[in-house]
Amino acid sequence: MKAVLLRFGELFLKGENRHLFEMALFNNIKKKLQGEKFKLSKTQGRLMVTEFDDEKTIVEKLTTVFGLHSLSVADELDANEDSIYEYCKNIKLRAKTFKVEVNRGDKRFPIKSMDLASKLGEIILENNIDVSVDLFNPKQKIMVDIRANGKAYIYDKVINCQGGLPLGTSGKALLLLSGGIDSPVAGYMMAKRGLKLEALHFHSYPYTSPEAKQKVVSLAEKLSNYNDEIKLHCISFTNVQEAIHKYCSPEFMITIMRRIMMRIAERICKREGLGAIITGESLGQVASQTMQSMTVTENVVENTPIFRPCIGMDKEDIITVAKKIDTFETSILPYEDCCTVFLPKNPVIKPKLHQAENEEKKLDLESLVEKALASEEVIFVKPNE
Repeated sequence: MKAVLLRFGELFLKGENRHLFEMALFNNIKKKLQGEKFKLSKTQGRLMVTEFDDEKTIVEKLTTVFGLHSLSVADELDANEDSIYEYCKNIKLRAKTFKVEVNRGDKRFPIKSMDLASKLGEIILENNIDVSVDLFNPKQKIMVDIRANGKAYIYDKVINCQGGLPLGTSGKALLLLSGGIDSPVAGYMMAKRGLKLEALHFHSYPYTSPEAKQKVVSLAEKLSNYNDEIKLHCISFTNVQEAIHKYCSPEFMITIMRRIMMRIAERICKREGLGAIITGESLGQVASQTMQSMTVTENVVENTPIFRPCIGMDKEDIITVAKKIDTFETSILPYEDCCTVFLPKNPVIKPKLHQAENEEKKLDLESLVEKALASEEVIFVKPNE
């Protein structure tokens, strides 16, 4: 019988609460495979998916589950010497060099790992012509995993998964999702640390197009393949930007705009029970992402932490992750976002807090925030399956 053998990520580091993380992972896998035929079970240090029909789909979905380190599609057989020997007699190698590795997870099995590996290597050699054993750089590995459920699992491929922590085990947070490259990467990286995401997008219709908004919905859809359904909060920022443009000094346009965005984001966090704000900021990448700009921007946030997982990454690092999670091609579609509207020629790079506060005195901040929140549209974005 075929089985998909699932290995945990860093859950083995957890202590007395490990079972809570394992239970979350178990439930996340069941939810991810909803609609497919399968059976999910647990045995000593492993999860097992069996009784499935569509192997390709099952594997593809499982590779997007945070908390799984790797998986292998294996043949399941009874964990006794005769069954394992008979199976290995029928192995036909694809390569000219090989190695057998045995993981004797069930120490009740009578033969030690190295002795069993040696014996199985002899059997495979007898039934394959012109092959040799290479213990250091084999072209093919035959792996035997003996578990406490009385079964042995034999396979020759290990498929890497996402690693990290099971989704939801670190709480929930709000991702500021623009149409750019960085913010989807930031969301993915924090979801990998166990945060379930909601997202907030600011648009400036009619200065920005409906296609620009749809681009963000598409990015949320791609993120939802890792995060499950994403609640996307869309806020019109047009009135705010027009007011800033009319009353404030041009060089402070971006600084004031981002401070108001943070105020709105924190209100949504409090209303929705979200524990943090996530941004795609990378130190020094643009004028609004200098240390001084970020300090002035976050000053308006009262008691909600701001996570910036891309802070120490350069653009190439971020692009590499964006390509991995399939958001890059969508992010570079040529549709403007609200941050490009009324963009000043010379934005202030090192703003001081008192300067920003003086500029804000020219605005009716509370009214602008309330009107922006009143424009909210909520879209529930589901994985693209």
